[in-house]
Amino acid sequence: MMRILQTVSVKQVLTEMSKYKLQKRFKDNKQQLKKECDQLLFELKKLERTRKFTPSGLKTQFDKEIEMRKEKIKLIDFQIEQLDMLSIGSELHDQDIQAIIDIKVGDNWDEVAKGKTIVIKDGIIVEIRER
Repeated sequence: MMRILQTVSVKQVLTEMSKYKLQKRFKDNKQQLKKECDQLLFELKKLERTRKFTPSGLKTQFDKEIEMRKEKIKLIDFQIEQLDMLSIGSELHDQDIQAIIDIKVGDNWDEVAKGKTIVIKDGIIVEIRER
């Protein structure tokens, strides 16, 4: 017998509760990114007043950081749109995890290699299926 690592897909069944939690998480992340943008703008203006740094290089770096956060906000807006379109009962890919699988001589490799999927509904495992 031998043990191997295998990637297992975890899917979440969308329920009213899980949809609400996802929406809240997206909105909280978006709010945090907006706060970071405001803080970066504030810090930039503060540093520009001290004139201890070269303004152009400093502004470029701050603009890059702000733009990076704005792109993340756009992605979150897209995810919120996608979530709103999904119906209750839809399965969402949540994550991939590693599992230890026991294999032995005589096992069907095609079956082992297919892997497994864990289905979760409101935090409870409701199904483990072969892919």
